[in-house]
Amino acid sequence: MHQPSQTTFAVVGKPWAGRFSAPTDAFVEAFTASVDFDRRLYRYDIQGSIAHATMLARQGILSQAEGEQICAGLMAVRARIEAGDFVWSIPLEDVHMNVETALTEAIGEAGKRLHTGRSRNDQVATDVRLWLREEIDTIRDAITRFQDALLDLAEREADTVMPGFTHLQVAQPITFGHHMMAWFEMLERDRARLADCRGRVNVMPLGAAALAGTTYPIDRAFTADLLGFARPAENSLDAVSDRDFAIEFTAAAAILMMHLSRFSEELILWSSAQFGFVELSDSFCTGSSIMPQKKNPDVPELVRGKSGRIFGHLMGLLTLMKGQPLAYNKDNQEDKEPLFDTVDNVKGCLKVYADMMVHVTCRRERMRAAAAQGFSTATDLADYLVRKGIAFRDAHEIVGQAVALGVREGRDLAQLSIEELRGFSERIEPDVYTVLTLDGSVAARDHLGGTAPAQVRAAIARARARSAA
Repeated sequence: MHQPSQTTFAVVGKPWAGRFSAPTDAFVEAFTASVDFDRRLYRYDIQGSIAHATMLARQGILSQAEGEQICAGLMAVRARIEAGDFVWSIPLEDVHMNVETALTEAIGEAGKRLHTGRSRNDQVATDVRLWLREEIDTIRDAITRFQDALLDLAEREADTVMPGFTHLQVAQPITFGHHMMAWFEMLERDRARLADCRGRVNVMPLGAAALAGTTYPIDRAFTADLLGFARPAENSLDAVSDRDFAIEFTAAAAILMMHLSRFSEELILWSSAQFGFVELSDSFCTGSSIMPQKKNPDVPELVRGKSGRIFGHLMGLLTLMKGQPLAYNKDNQEDKEPLFDTVDNVKGCLKVYADMMVHVTCRRERMRAAAAQGFSTATDLADYLVRKGIAFRDAHEIVGQAVALGVREGRDLAQLSIEELRGFSERIEPDVYTVLTLDGSVAARDHLGGTAPAQVRAAIARARARSAA
């Protein structure tokens, strides 16, 4: 039986076909291809290739005419993709070979010279870093937009009293504005984590080639400068195999999603009939197919659910990398889909939250009534006794006894008579009622980080100044 020659199979478009004497199995071809998902990197692939070609021409590895021809051809390929006039090929495996093949078909022999001094290993690592660097900037902007909505809400509700909770039990009165600023601070840490992560993303693998570098006299610093990278990667083995930056980003995204999930849980509770603290806009809720009275907080619930999805991506990436020897392995093709999905979902969750918080309505009287329950000013009474010269532990016991009476009588501390209160300590005077009121309690916490309305407004002003800087 006649066996086809090696040359026969070298013309099917595979970049590695010269070594092989049999075609790729059709299922294997589809199974190993990544173009269905990595095609979204085309802009960054073309950006990296233009920089690479420019460097090759500058170094005399390509002629100036070839460099210019390649760059113009790549821009034409990009225009075709963006116009929808481009057919993506699974046999060409990935975005890189689809772009390079289209380039060669358009400009001829010069297109085949583009890959000089690089490998798909350093090429894909560069593409993903270029893409992720831009997405981090977009996500940080989205966080800022969400924070701005929180600042506006916090300013509007700086005087609104609500119960603060520990163990989901009423603890002390706080202001709703103060609570919103707690969310703001969580997001501020998320922005800082992403900025820090971006610095490690912003390192260029290009020029590492397959794993050992290249014999051509390339100028990696020049290419890095063209692409806006802080520097080229120091070690060629590490450059092509490192996915720490993707794991680190996903870890930061997982923490961000954990914060959004906590926000969601509170909004779900607060908008329930049992709490009734806030009203979510109808635009961000749905109804029930069977119960006509229902108004379901689907957006917060879905965001809460998506947090688990992102946590899974983090675990997946860690597991993907844990057993890999240096340098590049095909396993790394599996890094992109979880990374893409993480970015898409984080951006979507931030957008919907920024939009939703603008339309949150506070039910102030309901919050105030809830804060008046559960003896939320008990600590204020203890502090009052300390100021009267009683040791805190003794004051704590005295207040506990007063609370026990209130529980038995079904009355809050502020509803106990002065005679009843003095029965627990003669140090208690009529002025005690100023600290047992909700407004007095929150106003007394007038220090940096406290819940007093004046401090909330000061915190908002500092936050706005930071954003403007």
